[in-house]
Amino acid sequence: MNPQIDYEAVFQALPGMVALLAPDLVYADANEDFQRLAGRTREQLVGRYIFDVFPENPNDPAAAGIQETQASMLRVVATAERDTMALLRYDIEDPERPGLWQEHYWSPVNAPVLGPDGQVVLILHRVEEITELLRARGGQAGGDGAQVLEAELYTRSRELQEVNERLRQAHAREREVALALQEAMLPAPSPVGHHQAAVRYQPATTSLNVCGDWYDLADLPGDSIAVAVGDVVGHGLTAAGVMGQLRSALSAACRVADGPARALEALGLYARFVTGAESTTAVTAFIDWDHHTIAYSSAGHPPPALLHPDGTVTFLDQATDPPLGARPEHIPRPQARTPFAEGATLVLYTDGLIERRHEDIDTGLARLADSLTHHRHTSPETLADDLLADLLPPTGNTDDIALVVIRL
Repeated sequence: MNPQIDYEAVFQALPGMVALLAPDLVYADANEDFQRLAGRTREQLVGRYIFDVFPENPNDPAAAGIQETQASMLRVVATAERDTMALLRYDIEDPERPGLWQEHYWSPVNAPVLGPDGQVVLILHRVEEITELLRARGGQAGGDGAQVLEAELYTRSRELQEVNERLRQAHAREREVALALQEAMLPAPSPVGHHQAAVRYQPATTSLNVCGDWYDLADLPGDSIAVAVGDVVGHGLTAAGVMGQLRSALSAACRVADGPARALEALGLYARFVTGAESTTAVTAFIDWDHHTIAYSSAGHPPPALLHPDGTVTFLDQATDPPLGARPEHIPRPQARTPFAEGATLVLYTDGLIERRHEDIDTGLARLADSLTHHRHTSPETLADDLLADLLPPTGNTDDIALVVIRL
C-alpha cells in the first residue's frame, strides 16, 4: 500500500534553508529552517518581493548580492535549468534592531520547478549559510586568516559579477535577435477593406527571451478574412523559428481550406514534422461580412471573445480540441459558427493576456469580459491598448501576448 505523503510537512521539515519564489521573485513559501536562520516569519516573507524583504546593506558600497542573486534567478526562469551560485556575502538587517547589519556568507542554489507546459512556475531557492565555517577557517589560518578569506571571497564575487554581466549581455543580444526575427515574421496586418482592426505583440517583461506567440490576418474571397493567433511552447530563437513556420503554414492553409477546422487540420499534420511544434495551441476564425457569421475552430487555445453592441460578451468555445500533436492519430477537428451584429467586436489573444499563476482561468476570462464591456465604445486601436492596460499586472507580464481586435 502506497503511503500518503504530506508534501507540505516534508517541505517544512527539510534540513537547511529552502524557499519557493514565483518567477517575478515574490516569495511563495519558506520552510522552517529558512524562517529561523533568516530571522523572518512566514508572514514577513510570503507574497513579498525578495529584495524588499532582504535589501542590500547600504553601508557596503561594494555589495553585489542583489545583482548576483537576481541574475541567477532570472537565468533559471529563462533557461529552466538549475543555477549554482558562487560563495556570496549578503548582509542581513537585524529584525529586532533596525540599522544593525549582520555579516553573512551564503552558498545558494536556484532550481526550476516546471508546470505541465514545461515553463518555470516556481524557483526553488536553497541556501547554506557558511558564515561560521569561514570564521572557523579564518581562525585556523591565523590572526589575519578571516581577512584573507574575505578578500578571496570578494575577488571571486567580482569575477562572478563579470561572468554574470557577460551572460546578461549575451542574453540581451539573443533577445534583440529574437525580437527582430519576431517582428519580421509578424508584420503589420494588411488592410481588411473598410473594416477596422488592431494588433499588438507584447513581449514578456520578466524573461530574457521571447516566446512563440503569433497572429495573422489573411484575405479570403468575397468580403471575408481569416484571423488566427497561436502560441508555441518554449522561449527564445528556437520557439520564434517554430512560430514562423507554423504561422506561414496556417496562413497558407486558411487561403485554400474550406473552413477554419480544415485549416487547423492541415496545420496539425504539418506540425508533426516540425521539431518543437508539439503542444502548440492555435485558434482560427473565418469572418464573413456578407452573411454576418463567424466560423471558428480551436486547437487547445483560449476562446475568442465576441463583444456585442449592447456590451455583453460571448466566448466562442463550442469548437475546442486538443493542441497540435496531442493525438497520436489524425482526427477531424470540430468547427462552429455564430452570427454577429454590425458594430460587434471580435478579440483573439494568447494566454498571457488572461492567465495568472495560482488563479483559475475563469477569473481571467471574467476580467477580460469586464474590460471589453467597459471600453465597448472605443476604436479597435484604443481598445487594444485599454485591454493591455487593464489586464496586465503592475509588475509586468510574465508571458508574451499576441492580441487581435477587429470591429465587425
